[in-house]
Amino acid sequence: MPVFPPPDTPHPITLPDGSLHLDTVFLRAVIDHPRWQIGEYTYASTETQPEDWAKMLAPYLYVFSDDRLILGKFCQIADSVRFITAGANHRYDGFSSYPFAIFHREFEGAPSLPGPGRDTVIGHDVWIGQGAKILPGAQIGNGVIIGVGAVVGGTVAPYQIVTGNPGRVLRARFTPDVVARLQALRWWDWPIADIVAHEAAICGADIVALEAAARELERG
Repeated sequence: MPVFPPPDTPHPITLPDGSLHLDTVFLRAVIDHPRWQIGEYTYASTETQPEDWAKMLAPYLYVFSDDRLILGKFCQIADSVRFITAGANHRYDGFSSYPFAIFHREFEGAPSLPGPGRDTVIGHDVWIGQGAKILPGAQIGNGVIIGVGAVVGGTVAPYQIVTGNPGRVLRARFTPDVVARLQALRWWDWPIADIVAHEAAICGADIVALEAAARELERG
């Protein structure tokens, strides 16, 4: 059976010559930030290695931010993706959106700043395509695919394909019945050895085989 790298491996891909592929990382292993919550085996790839992965991916999520960025397990994040979290927001319900308090530094009760924004939450097994931007407070369901360059906010139901700017659902990946069964299975919570053992069913969309595997796991 293939041996899967542990989730705390910074560079989980080994090239044929034995060297590490430095442009792909398991994010849990390279980000230590109090406002990030990262699931196991979620990875990001880039064409230019950053000194700070957290800053590159979510430049407005500060250690003092009120909101969090929550990423599920097994997410796949392509090059140039950005999470535009609530720290980038301006207040826009008044006559001006100018953030005066950023410059005069009197933050307590500052009328020019917006209130705290909600967390940005990305479900499990979400694929975010190259150059996509995720807007503040987005709630992205499990199994969603976000197309190249899409700008996505709001709530996206599980197992949808989202494209464009503004991001719109192109289509569902599976029927509602299959989506409900996948949500119940939660294969991403299985031990990694069992996930790899049933890779063909997971990646081949064999829901019957996957449910049989789940029953076997329950019996121990």
